[in-house]
Amino acid sequence: MSDGTHYEVLARKYRPQSFSELAGQEHVSRTLQNAIDSGRVAHAFLFTGARGVGKTSTARIMAKTLNCERGVTHEPCNVCPQCIEITKGTSTDVFEIDGASNNGVDDVRDLRDNIKYLPSHSRYRIIIIDEVHMLSTNAFNALLKTLEEPPEHVKFIFATTEPHKLPVTILSRCQRFDFKRVTLPKIIARLREIAGKESVTVSDASLALIARKGDGSMRDSLTAFDQVLAFCGNTVSDEDVATLLGTIDRRLLAEISAAVFSGDTQGVLEGVRQVDLVGYNMRQFCQELIEHFRNLLVIRSVKKPEEILDIAAAELEELQKQSLHVSALDIQRRLTLLIKAESEMAYASFPRLIVEMALLKATLLAPLVPIRELIEKIKTLETAAVHTPALPWDTARAATTPMQQHSEPLSSTPSARPQPPAAAAAPAPGPAGGHADWGTFVTFVNDRDRQLGSVLEHGSPLKQEKGLMEIGFPAGSYYLTAARDAEFIADVQALASSFTGGDTAVRIKSIESGFADAPLSLAEKKKSDAEQHLEELKQEVKNHPVVKEAQRVFGCSITDVREF
Repeated sequence: MSDGTHYEVLARKYRPQSFSELAGQEHVSRTLQNAIDSGRVAHAFLFTGARGVGKTSTARIMAKTLNCERGVTHEPCNVCPQCIEITKGTSTDVFEIDGASNNGVDDVRDLRDNIKYLPSHSRYRIIIIDEVHMLSTNAFNALLKTLEEPPEHVKFIFATTEPHKLPVTILSRCQRFDFKRVTLPKIIARLREIAGKESVTVSDASLALIARKGDGSMRDSLTAFDQVLAFCGNTVSDEDVATLLGTIDRRLLAEISAAVFSGDTQGVLEGVRQVDLVGYNMRQFCQELIEHFRNLLVIRSVKKPEEILDIAAAELEELQKQSLHVSALDIQRRLTLLIKAESEMAYASFPRLIVEMALLKATLLAPLVPIRELIEKIKTLETAAVHTPALPWDTARAATTPMQQHSEPLSSTPSARPQPPAAAAAPAPGPAGGHADWGTFVTFVNDRDRQLGSVLEHGSPLKQEKGLMEIGFPAGSYYLTAARDAEFIADVQALASSFTGGDTAVRIKSIESGFADAPLSLAEKKKSDAEQHLEELKQEVKNHPVVKEAQRVFGCSITDVREF
């Protein structure tokens, strides 16, 4: 390695100088080489793709192939003066322009004026504009005419990470090449090649961590490798790489997932603790867990996972071993929990707690019963039910229909609560020898004024004498306030007089809480009857032979009984 005095970073030192060295973009290399060999070289190219995948390097290689002294060929010689000048960036006929800092209309006009002249000592004047999407609208307009009818000695090569920001008029005048993210195995292979040239001792696991840090970018991966070498020197350990790059050791992810599938809650929480000890971001950790479980799911779901997963061969082998004893459905259920937890962590104050809860849920998930086994159990249950009485569902439905108003006599002695009558049907409203049925009276009022009736339903009949009706309402309640309204009393008195066939005064009284002698209001009685009915229904369901057999066959218990 260099002594550090004039150290050249790896990304520059090992920059591709020919199409054969361009890793991961074989489809671009082959197309450009065929175009050169056939003499069908366009006047404008657009290279698009993520950062660090080789767009600018390809532009330089293309420039060298077109201007190489040994002739236009699909690979530059890299030894002639023209190739060397382009490699060093000193060629007077190849202009590399940064679109971010030269994005004005004046910059493009100067460029347009310069390209009119023939190249000084090359075949072509080649204009490379990096991050071309940063040009202003006026700059694009100034470039458009030249791009449409360029001089024969000019070639344009544009590079951008955001092609959607380019005007359609520019896109339609360029041959577009989309650069892919470099796959993990190819990045690892390139890193291994460079490690050999630099005499660095490093494991494949460490190279995989470095490559994964690059996230598909060869340049970012080389930058991360540079950082590792600066810290570790020529001998690189796995622990140092994981600590330096802030990445989770894949072995820890495997250990945590193994603990999840084996039901080891202690191991799961210990794994989270180790992650927290190194100060790793919990949301990033959750995302890596999601990726790990996703890889397991793909392996269990397809025959050739290596064609889908972007992972190293050694890691694929380990994942295949781990996935042997779990089903795709079990993996999917746990993956769903982790995805939900990750979405909740965006604004969470306790991200570690969310991860721990999700992993504990995943660890304690009850195993699913195979569908064939469920079918057999259902058949057993059906056989047992043939000779047992029918379930009380029809009766339950009948009982859940709206209950009719019960008849409760208006008593002049409120000391005894009225008992539910044997019949639920209400008699026809009308006079009844000076004593009227309270429920019938409320029905009578409801038929004529629903608002008045809804208040009376919450009142208790305290006293009814000839010419007097006394009604009690809970102290402090809304219904007491509404009933004491003068207009309300006048309306009820009029209806009471009509109901009894004589003048009847209405008196409203307050019932203090704890006053047990007051008769139940209709609303209270309906609630009490419904609760009693539901309790009876629960007991009936609980003791039914079919339900008991279902509990035995499925190993379940009754949690709730509801009426429909």
